[in-house]
Amino acid sequence: MADNKNIAVLDSSIVDRLPASSSTLFAAKASKRLTFESIASSLGRSEVAVAALFYGQAQASVEDVKKLSEILGVDEGKLGEQLLGFPDRGRAGPMPPVEPLIYRLYEVVQNYGYAYKAILNEKFGDGIMSAISFSTKVDKEIDEQGNAWAIITLRGKWLPFTRF
Repeated sequence: MADNKNIAVLDSSIVDRLPASSSTLFAAKASKRLTFESIASSLGRSEVAVAALFYGQAQASVEDVKKLSEILGVDEGKLGEQLLGFPDRGRAGPMPPVEPLIYRLYEVVQNYGYAYKAILNEKFGDGIMSAISFSTKVDKEIDEQGNAWAIITLRGKWLPFTRF
């Protein structure tokens, strides 16, 4: 399961904004040289969902805790204490973001947000895309010239506004 490619580790500048579980999970991940993709494959979840667990932005199930304990070699009781509460979403970073990659994602919404909104309204009517009934994935594509392209898919249930 070990993968000697690029391994995401915990950025020490954001540790104070993350739950204790983040340090536990990232330390074990780094020591075993595991990618989110390899952990996700063993856990039976998407790699984005697994990364969200590591940053405290998603809720773990009892089964997630058991499997993560086995995969990472971390005490199941300790992981359970740290992961089985409710996540405190949205606190991982400042707004606007200062980390360049996260800022670029924010910039996409700034630049294209109203265009997305207009097209979504034309296709679905007045409403919003759920970030709760939601899934996302990241893929990599190589074009004919050998350039790498990031593909980020956002899939959210459409929630029409109701009249009252």
